[in-house]
Amino acid sequence: MLAAATAAALACVPASAAAAPTPGAAGSGDPFFPGLGNGGYDVGHYDVRLSYAPKPRTIRGAVTISATAIQDLSSFTLDMRRWLLPLGASIDGTAAVTRRKRAKLRIAPATPIPSGAPFTLVLRYRGRPKAVRDPDGSSDGWMATGDGALVAAEPQGAPGWLPSNASLGDKATLSITATVPRPLKAVANGRLLEVTRLGAKTSFSWRASEPMAAYLATLAIGRFRLIKETVAGLPSIVAVDPRLARRVPKGIGRTGGMISLFERSFGAYPFDSVGAIVDAGKGIVALETQTRPIYDFVPPGGIHAHEIAHQWWGDAVGFARWRDIWLAEGFAQWSMWLWRDEVGAEKLGRSFKRSYSVPARFKGYWNPPPGKLGNPRHLFGLSVYERGAMTVEALRRELGNDAFYGLLRDWIAQRRYGTGTIPDFIALAEQHAGRDLGEFFELWLYRKGKPRGPLAHAPQ
Repeated sequence: MLAAATAAALACVPASAAAAPTPGAAGSGDPFFPGLGNGGYDVGHYDVRLSYAPKPRTIRGAVTISATAIQDLSSFTLDMRRWLLPLGASIDGTAAVTRRKRAKLRIAPATPIPSGAPFTLVLRYRGRPKAVRDPDGSSDGWMATGDGALVAAEPQGAPGWLPSNASLGDKATLSITATVPRPLKAVANGRLLEVTRLGAKTSFSWRASEPMAAYLATLAIGRFRLIKETVAGLPSIVAVDPRLARRVPKGIGRTGGMISLFERSFGAYPFDSVGAIVDAGKGIVALETQTRPIYDFVPPGGIHAHEIAHQWWGDAVGFARWRDIWLAEGFAQWSMWLWRDEVGAEKLGRSFKRSYSVPARFKGYWNPPPGKLGNPRHLFGLSVYERGAMTVEALRRELGNDAFYGLLRDWIAQRRYGTGTIPDFIALAEQHAGRDLGEFFELWLYRKGKPRGPLAHAPQ
């Protein structure tokens, strides 16, 4: 009787009271960057307001994060590099406790946040942002330039200037208002909403209306010339370093033609604006920051086509894990080939033949296989780009144009503003093919060495 009574009493206790609130995970569990990202909540929008001081190269800002708890939260974390100092936090207007641990900021609300509840975090911070060193030895994040800064944050640089949830799957819309000394300009993602003069300073307000991963957010500060026009029916702003302005065609040349080609191939352009940022630098930065790719050099047409294609492949539809990066880079590189074919520079088949002609003995070109990278040092290796593009072209030959382009359009339409994995893509490809493609993808994505045999579709 005692046991039955106890069970009856427990049945009357609400489920939410049965389990105590718990801390959100301080990491996403990504195999390549397990500590990057956070759990327990989903971000809907970032509203960033910061000011930049050029001589000490410092920023002071506040980020307002609109989010929803996806578990009963006693606390949660943000990705935030150690050179950013928190100045105070509040949740729904009530002060919250913050605690630093390496590249994380843990935030404890005054009362737990129940699962499903929306909440608003306001975090004030300051610091001298800088780039981080990546596993392959390169740098990403906030990069100082001769007259300001340029943010190129793939793969792990976003928390160096923007406290955020850097999980690939937690996409959010973004507003940035940056105040800089005149005559500097501040350029970010999306549409330019307002320019406000504040004495010796100017404030630039930007908004990206479609969700993005944190690494795709950018901010460029410098003595830019802003080229405003309409491209493919979209508002376009290209920010150009004056030293390079004469070398940059208006609107970066053929952006409109690129969008037209890729819309026919992949579906409607996924964002409400377009443009680019062209800064004078070391010639090493070309990144598909959402709506506005960034370069620290004047990009050739092929490279710009690669970054415009990323607006579909990598931006609108991201990869769920960093090891699935072929879903972005392989398709963007193939899209560059497609563009070169379109303008008569090189036939698609010739691009495939040229890349496939590299001898098998050049192991770094063929290995590791794009679907089996092994570790993050290989994220931006030749095999991801060149073998990755060859995989896409071989798939086109395997399926035929109708099934192939139907597959590409469905992938983008079904997962727009979300993410996917390579196995997800293979499953959809098999639906469009109407047959098993295991041997094909094993050969091209997972097997070491130069693909050979009938399924390689090797050019003769």
